[in-house]
Amino acid sequence: AQLVIHNAPFDMGFLNHEFSLCDRSIGKLEQYCSVVDSLVLARQKNPGKRVSLDALCNLYGVDNTQRELHGALLDAEILADVYLFMTGGQTNLLLADDDGDGGGILSAIRRIDASRPPLNIIMASAEELASHEVRLDEAEKKNDGDCVWRR
Repeated sequence: AQLVIHNAPFDMGFLNHEFSLCDRSIGKLEQYCSVVDSLVLARQKNPGKRVSLDALCNLYGVDNTQRELHGALLDAEILADVYLFMTGGQTNLLLADDDGDGGGILSAIRRIDASRPPLNIIMASAEELASHEVRLDEAEKKNDGDCVWRR
């Protein structure tokens, strides 16, 4: 598998830290997949230009009008489109199989098996929730009583 991350070292630091907090040693994300830093790629393809995700959306004509705040899911969808434009690949992500003739004809959408076991849900402990509230209090103080995560 390959991950595409805009400013990968930043997010990788968070992800690897979370892995290190797990009960068992998982290791680092890089042990499981390769990582493409789309920020590095954007700088190579567009020297001297701004390469923030918003700037790349403007450059490649990717609709980011729904992006009022930073959000992981929306940013991932936008980055997927930007990455496809930057690499000259397909311009739509279709969850479909090739029909085998090499023509790329849409044949069927691949779905996740409904009989798969459910995902484990791990709830935050009381201590973790209290720590989170302390962080939100700090954010509110630094932002004149406005904390986006409490809206």
